[in-house]
Amino acid sequence: MSIDIFAADEQSDEKIDLDRWVALATKALEEEGVRGAAEVALIFADEPTMAELNERFMGKVGPTDVLSFPIDDEPVFSGRVPDAGSPGPVDRPDPEMPQLVGDIVICPVIAAQNAVEHECSFDDEVALLVVHGVLHLLGWDHVVDAEAERMEARERELLARHYQTSSS
Repeated sequence: MSIDIFAADEQSDEKIDLDRWVALATKALEEEGVRGAAEVALIFADEPTMAELNERFMGKVGPTDVLSFPIDDEPVFSGRVPDAGSPGPVDRPDPEMPQLVGDIVICPVIAAQNAVEHECSFDDEVALLVVHGVLHLLGWDHVVDAEAERMEARERELLARHYQTSSS
């Protein structure tokens, strides 16, 4: 049983190394406690697609860099769920059936623009967006400053452990 990441490059503006980003997403999910059979989609989309998703789901006009769509109706962690009233592991109805964690959609054009603004490489920006997207799938948020600081610290930890820059 393993984490399966369906990856697709549905844009032609920037060159994307799907294997590299799948490996990073897998490591981040594992480090965040996702165990057993789990599925995530990692999609690289063009600006029009990202703008449509951003407006449809976030109510915002224009493309954004990353959107995460968690699937909330199943737990992504194995083991005891604290509020389930169970003293032990929670059984899934079918242990062979993978848990659907959710989808991450990244817009490489916006990532490239952000990389210039953030004074980093395109790959560094994409790595951040992959990890950021994974954390959102698993319930991390950055609505208030304290949450944002914790999330950014966790992003830095995961990137330091599992991402090497292109020049490394």
